[in-house]
Formats: sequence, structure tokens, C-alpha cells
Amino acid sequence: MTLPATDGIWEKLLALMTYDATSPLIFSSGLFLFLFAGFLLVYSAFRRAPMGRIVYVVLFSLYFYYKSSGIYFLLLIFAAASDFLIARGICHAERRRTKRWLVALSVAVNLGMLGYFKYTNFLIDISNQLFGQGFLQFQNIFLPVGISFFVFQSMSYTIDVYRGQLKPLTNWLDYLFYLSFFPQLVAGPIVRARDFIPQIRQNPIHITREMFGTGVFLILTGLFKKAIISDYISLNFVDRIFDEPLLYSGFECLMGIYGYALQIYCDFSGYSDMAIGIALLLGFRFPKNFDAPYKSATITEFWRRWHISLSSWLRDYLYISLGGNRKGRLRTYGNLLLTMLLGGLWHGAAVRFILWGGLHGVALALHKLWMSVVPGAKALGSQMYWWSRAAGIFVTFNLVCFGWLMFRAESMQTVSLMLHQIFENFNAAMIPQVVTGYAGVFALIAAGYILHLLPGRVDALAQRAVTHAPLLLQVVMAAAMIWCVMQIKSSDIQPFIYFQF
Repeated sequence: MTLPATDGIWEKLLALMTYDATSPLIFSSGLFLFLFAGFLLVYSAFRRAPMGRIVYVVLFSLYFYYKSSGIYFLLLIFAAASDFLIARGICHAERRRTKRWLVALSVAVNLGMLGYFKYTNFLIDISNQLFGQGFLQFQNIFLPVGISFFVFQSMSYTIDVYRGQLKPLTNWLDYLFYLSFFPQLVAGPIVRARDFIPQIRQNPIHITREMFGTGVFLILTGLFKKAIISDYISLNFVDRIFDEPLLYSGFECLMGIYGYALQIYCDFSGYSDMAIGIALLLGFRFPKNFDAPYKSATITEFWRRWHISLSSWLRDYLYISLGGNRKGRLRTYGNLLLTMLLGGLWHGAAVRFILWGGLHGVALALHKLWMSVVPGAKALGSQMYWWSRAAGIFVTFNLVCFGWLMFRAESMQTVSLMLHQIFENFNAAMIPQVVTGYAGVFALIAAGYILHLLPGRVDALAQRAVTHAPLLLQVVMAAAMIWCVMQIKSSDIQPFIYFQF
């Protein structure tokens, strides 16, 4: 009897289980789906064992982060230990001054980590440009995946304890569970401690049929957005336009910008959908992170619908701390501008991100000024007449897309070239040929925007249909979605855009 050859099997298995910078563990990958299926089987055994469940999920979450950032998973443990101890100190401190120093220490430690890993290379490049290449010769600093997300979560915990809005945890594992919980660890949403911590020790873990069905629906819609729409239009159209804009007409450049607007929405909201869905399958509820942002009729409404967890974080912990709208009109406008400039810098260490944040800050300030001087001006589209809302959606969408041009372009030269092509070389005669040549891409872009602009009740109806479908039908739908992903996938799984933040 001859045993089957096993040469290389253990090596391949070890390669899958260890850190590989070129192959992070992401929700739309086959490896994650395989590991998550096994994870769920064991997780169900801890339904009535909170401590065992906490330890098990923490270990899996740390492994998940190790697969994305290697040894830097220790940074996550350090952040959890630091803010857990600082929060305890804030609670036990008797003097207000001591509490202020401790919360300042937490902010300094967190922003210090974020600044070192995220902005060192940026400062080195600026220094070398100002004083000549070679002025600073530090090695490039590795950027741990999702550091901006868990740093903001950890800061919100100590600030809430300082403000008296939250009592500090007494068990460090509970805090490590909160900070490292893998569904939202590397790309959000930014979950507030006061919303999540009360759910940690629920006993038994309670997953209703509605929670399970909604989780399945969100995972499937997130997979559709990411792996079918976002990845396909990115690889087959958008990336080509932004890489070599002079090779394409102005119409193609404009469609590249509109395509990127859909790509980044489907990519990021797709991740959020899957994160919220996976959390529901584990018995935890996350807040909504996107609410059809391209339906916004004003820039103010856009930021109430786009990346809601970040915009609300910036409002509660930065804008209000700066004085909000309590210090007069000019100070309000300045606070809005500074908040969005820092929000842009949060997204990335590059001038284009700062300009992107500045654009939104100026737009928010101008809209607030508009509402103060124009009688009847509204903040939300739901408050407008239909024709006013339609005009507002058109203007807001194109303003946001202009911002996405700066957000996506590798340099300001690319921004200039694409604008030149749009305004100087539009070449409308080529439109039929371009649409025909990229038929699949334009069909997906059209489908994506149509689905996005459908009334909310249509989405709610689809969600109810999936939620209340028999389990067998849900399994069939999941298999069909995976089959569609495999049919349309043209290259390796693409990382989520917000992994770099």
C-alpha cells in the first residue's frame, strides 16, 4: 500500500498560518471564510461560558491581527494595557488636575504611536525635499494595518472615563476583547466603548433568528459590493485611468472619477457591512456606518451619512473639544476647518489628504454660513422641495467627487492632468466607443449607482426577505454569491482601501 505524497503540505499549511505582508487575512478571502467557519463551530460551545468565550475570541482576534501586521500585534496589546491602566487611574484620582494629566497622557501615548508609525516617513520625505536627499536616512517605518481605528477607539474610552460618561473596566481581558474584536479591528467601524462593553459578558450569548438572517444579508451584500463591483471596476477601469490619465479622453477621466466614487463606497461600506454582519453572527451589535451617502443634498448631510462612526467621533472628541459652535460664528467656521484638516491627515500622511480634508472643511463652513444668511436654507435633503433636493444632490455629489480625485491621485500632478483632460480634451464623440469597449464596467457602475439611489424601503424589503428565508435558502444564496465572485474575479483578492488607514 502506497501512502499519498505529503511533500510540501506542511510547508503550505505553515505558510497559510503565518504572517505574510503580501497576503493579509481579509473578509473576502477564501482563507478567512475557511477559518471563520471553524471559529464559529468552537464559538458555539462557549454560549454559556463568558470567560471562555472572551479568551477564545481575544486569541482569534490577535491571530487575525498578526496575519495582517505580524509582530506589531504587540502594539495592540500595549495600547490595551496602557489605556486600561490609565482609565483606572483616572477613576481613582481624587484631584481634577490629576485626572487631566492622566487623560492627557493617554492622548499623548495614542497619538505618539499613531504619529510615529503613520507620519514619520512623511516628515522624512518633507525634510529631504527641503534640505536635500539624504538629509535624513531613517529606514521606512512599517504602518500596522488599521492603527488609526484602534487608536481612536482606545482614546474614546479614556476620554469617556474622564468625562464621567463611562465607568472603567476592572478586567483587562474585557478591555482587550473590546479593542481587538476582529470584525471591526482593521477598518472600522469605530465602535464606542459605552456601546460595546455592556455586550461583552452577556450570558448566554443570544443570537435571534433576525440577528442571524440580518448578519447573512449584510455579509452577502458586503461581499457583492467589495468583490464584484469595487474590485472589478477598479482593476479593469479606474486604476488604468489614474495610472496614465494622458492616455485617456476627458470623458474617460470623468468616468474614472465617478467610478472611483463608487469603488471607494462599495469597498469601505462593503467592509462595514461584513463587519456588522459577522458581529451579529457572534451576538454583538454595531452601529450603522453608511447610510446611502450619495443621496446627500448638502455637504453637511454627506458627513451624516458617510463613515458615520468617524464623523461622529471627530464631532464628539475634536470639534466639540475645540469649542464647537459655542464661541461665535468665526470660531465655529475655524473649528470646522481644523477638524476636517485633521480628519484628512488621519486618512493619510500626504498633502493630497490634507487638501481633501481642507476642501470638506471649507465646504462645511460655507454651508453653515449659507444657512445663516439665506432664509429657508436647509441642512438635509428631506427638508427640501424635490427640485431643490435634486439640484443639491447633483452639486454635492460632484463636489465630493472632486474631493475623491485628490484622495485617489498619487500626486497633485495626476489631479492636474485629469482636470486638463476633462476640460480641454473631453472628446464627446468617443463616448459610444468607450461605453461599448468597457460594457461590463459601465454596466456594473450603472447597477451600483442605481442600487445605491433606490429608496430605503427597497433595501429594507430585500433585507427582510433574506432575514426570514429558510436556512437552506440562505445557504443557497451564500453559495450563489461565492460562485459569482469566483466567476467575475480577474486576479488576486484585493485588500480593502481603508486597510492603509
